[in-house]
Amino acid sequence: MPLSIVSQPRSAVVSHALVSMTVDPSAPEAAPLPAITTLAAPPSDDTPPQGAAAVNAPVDELSILRAVEGWLAQGQAAAIATVIDTWGSSPRPVGSKLAVDAAGTMIGSVSGGCVEGAVVEEALRALEDGEPRLLTFGVPDERAWEVGLACGGTVRIYVAPVGPGHGATRRRLLSALLAAADAKRPAALVTDLATGQQTLVEADRQQGETALPDDIRAQVLDALARDRSTLITPRDTEGEEAEGEWFAQVWNPPLRLVLVGAVHIAQALAPMARMAGYEVIVVDPRAAFASAARFPDAAGITLVREWPDDAVAALAPDRRTAVVTLTHDAKLDEPALRAALESDAFFIGALGSRKTHQRRLDRMADFGPTALERIHGPVGLDIGALTPAEIAVSILAQVTLALRGAKAERIGAGR
Repeated sequence: MPLSIVSQPRSAVVSHALVSMTVDPSAPEAAPLPAITTLAAPPSDDTPPQGAAAVNAPVDELSILRAVEGWLAQGQAAAIATVIDTWGSSPRPVGSKLAVDAAGTMIGSVSGGCVEGAVVEEALRALEDGEPRLLTFGVPDERAWEVGLACGGTVRIYVAPVGPGHGATRRRLLSALLAAADAKRPAALVTDLATGQQTLVEADRQQGETALPDDIRAQVLDALARDRSTLITPRDTEGEEAEGEWFAQVWNPPLRLVLVGAVHIAQALAPMARMAGYEVIVVDPRAAFASAARFPDAAGITLVREWPDDAVAALAPDRRTAVVTLTHDAKLDEPALRAALESDAFFIGALGSRKTHQRRLDRMADFGPTALERIHGPVGLDIGALTPAEIAVSILAQVTLALRGAKAERIGAGR
């Protein structure tokens, strides 16, 4: 059911999975809700998160689910809000999450504005009545900043309680999902928006509250292959939309970025790539370069002191791996490039001038022109970069472009 927010306090229609209700600001105030505490990512020792002041640290969706698992281990219920669809512009993409426990502690974000406040209120009420909610927020462009939808548009958010008093299956599925993530197995958590029932789908199995119809499962597996969380609507025999709607949230293993050469650009690029969600492997046989002293903030960064051809071959780059050579040394870069060309890496790049790159291609002519076209050289978008950090930005931007495609291409493909 559509919702238009134009002022604060707001008038909102909240569409539940099973019921509908209207929140009227002129009505008597409901019982006060708990004060809200914002958390950063959960502690690394897996102890349940405690109330704390807000911390400006990036929090990914798996960290949010791990925080929820910590709350559940303490016997606390939680509500998880997930962005399931957007139209126009939205500050948070599909799949973004926010979790709230009964005490009002929250982690994550679904909008960043006062839509967030409305979602938290509904999450707390979901914990009280046990009902999932399907929320729709829409605003015109001229009021967008006031409600957190920075460029206008519409966002749909699904809110579901989990934990004590809300069924054992959801908690079991959460644990199974985190186990799949730890084992780096692709998985999708699928929610039937009409019933709230959930199913965890992997390549060769599914488990949960209901078995998915074959056509829905096929679309879930396609979403896994495309690495895109998505809404799924079934089709009848004539290709028309049928009843029902499912949301499939995709959880693939982390993207990988293999950097050949522990040089100054790698020192800037590695932490940037980590913030963008990559698992970073820096390969350099020279111990003086590939040292902890040069990469002191090494969380999520692996240093490999082996010859690049052996290291890249052992890493077996797949369609979720990018390989970039940075040494300017042919005896290190070119063996790594040869190994990368024999893999399924989605991006291969090499630092160096145009003349250097052409000489490199001449020496590797045995691969043939089609294969050599896979090498982006000189690597990096042309943004006039001069410093190591600026060059790192240009490289990560080009890798992102190869991964996601240009915006016009995404719109044309209906993504």
